[in-house]
Amino acid sequence: MKLKRTVQCAKCPWKVSTDPNKIPGGYSKGKHEALKCTIAHNGRSYRAMACHESKPGQEYHCVGWLYNQLGVGNNIQLRLQMLSCENISQLRVVGDQHKSFKDTLPKH
Repeated sequence: MKLKRTVQCAKCPWKVSTDPNKIPGGYSKGKHEALKCTIAHNGRSYRAMACHESKPGQEYHCVGWLYNQLGVGNNIQLRLQMLSCENISQLRVVGDQHKSFKDTLPKH
């Protein structure tokens, strides 16, 4: 397995500096809230969060989500999957990151 993207995009909602309402392509709070299903519970998640810059049918992982779930999100299932990832060592986030999914949602 190889990640299609290893560096976090400019408007990733996991970045503290990103205002979700200004994510390019039209922001939907409902769709954003629905992504809660990608967050690990008891070390497992059965879905991955795609980067908002990926195209339908050609989705790739959100780097901010990967960073969170491999770290404080404690997604054991994802950690095991990434053991066979060729370029996981190149994963890079830019700036301060939210600690939880709830923090990625708009404050208003």
